[in-house]
Amino acid sequence: MTFKLATLAAVLATTMLGTAHADLTIGVVQPLTGPASGLGIPVNKAIALWPKTIAGQTLKVIVLDDASDPTTGVKAAQRLVTDDKVDVIVGSSATPVAAPMAEVTAESGTPQLSTSPAGLPPGKDKWFFRLPQSNGVMAYAVIEHMKKQNIKTVGFLGYTDAYGELWLKAFTEQGAKAGIKVVGVERFARADTSVTAQALKLTSANPDAILIVASGSGAGMPQKAIVERGYKGKIYQTHAAASPDLMRTAGKDADGAFVVSGPAMIGTQLPDSHPSKKAAVAFVQQYEQAYGPGSRNQFAGHGTDALTVLEIAVPVALKKAKPGTPEFRAALRDAMENMGRTVLAHGVLNWTADDHWGYTNETGVMLKVVNGEFKVEQ
Repeated sequence: MTFKLATLAAVLATTMLGTAHADLTIGVVQPLTGPASGLGIPVNKAIALWPKTIAGQTLKVIVLDDASDPTTGVKAAQRLVTDDKVDVIVGSSATPVAAPMAEVTAESGTPQLSTSPAGLPPGKDKWFFRLPQSNGVMAYAVIEHMKKQNIKTVGFLGYTDAYGELWLKAFTEQGAKAGIKVVGVERFARADTSVTAQALKLTSANPDAILIVASGSGAGMPQKAIVERGYKGKIYQTHAAASPDLMRTAGKDADGAFVVSGPAMIGTQLPDSHPSKKAAVAFVQQYEQAYGPGSRNQFAGHGTDALTVLEIAVPVALKKAKPGTPEFRAALRDAMENMGRTVLAHGVLNWTADDHWGYTNETGVMLKVVNGEFKVEQ
C-alpha cells in the first residue's frame, strides 16, 4: 500500500546546511479515504491550521492516509515510529484502526492521541490517550435526556465493530439502571449501502426510541431508512454523528434527530458559565474562517484539542529531554498524564494514571436537528 504523504502548507521544517531538521515531529494517521474519511478529513484540516512552532520547537507534521483500514493504519504507525521516529502520533479517527495502532505505539513507547473513542483492554493504554469523550460519558447524557422524554424501550441499530459494541455495552448497562430496556439489536457494517432489513425489524417492534450508532456520513443512511419506514418514535445519534454529514446524507429526514455531542460543535449556543465556551467559540471561528460557514465538525474539534494538549505537555517534557529521543517521548507521556484540569473545546479533561479518557458526566451536550441545523436542547 502506498501511503499518501502530505507536508502541511502551514508547517515547515527549518533548513541548516542544506539538511532539513525538525525539532518536533508529529505523525498523523487519519482516514482520508474510505468509509471513515468524513471523520479523518476534518481532523486533518484542523491540524493544517496549527502554528509553525510549539514551545519554540519547529514542527514537522507527517500525514499518512490509513484508508479506513486497520492493516493500513498499523503499517502507517510502524513507518512513523521506525523510519520517522515521531514524537507523538495523532489518530486514527476510525475506531477499528486506532485500536490496533495502539500495539505499535505501546511497543515503541510513542504517545498516541487517538481521535476516536477506541476501547483497549485494561492496562493496555499506557501510551494511548483519547481526545473524544468516552462512550460511557456520552451514553449518560443520552440516557438523562431519554428519562426526561419518558422513554422506556429502545431499539439499537449500530456498527458491527468495536465502536458499535462499546456503545451497546455502555448504553445497556446504564439504561438498565435507569429503567430503560434495549428490546431489539440490529447491526450493520460500515461499508454497507443499505439497512432496510434491519430498519424493518426495529420499526416493527415499535420501541419508544431507536439509538443509531454510526459515524459521519454513515449515520445518515440508517436515519433515512428508519424515517422512511414511517417510524414515529424518537431517534438518537451518537457523538460520532455530530457532523454536517448527517444532514447532508439524510436530508430532511435528519430533522428531529437527537444527537449527543461535545461542546465544540455549538460554542456560541453555550451559556457564558460553561467552562468550554471560550475554547469552543475560538475553534469554530478559526475553523470556519478557513473553511467556510457551517464547516465545523465534531472530529475537527479533536484536531484542535490535540494542539492544546501538546502546547501544555511539550514545554514540560522539554525540561527533561530533547525531541526525537525515547526519553522525550516518555516525558511527553508523563506530562499528558499529569496535566490536571484542562479546558478543551470538547469539554474539561483530566487525564490521570488510571484514566486516559478523562471527561466527566457533565461533558455531553444534547443537540436536536431543526431545519437542517444543530440546536442545543434545553
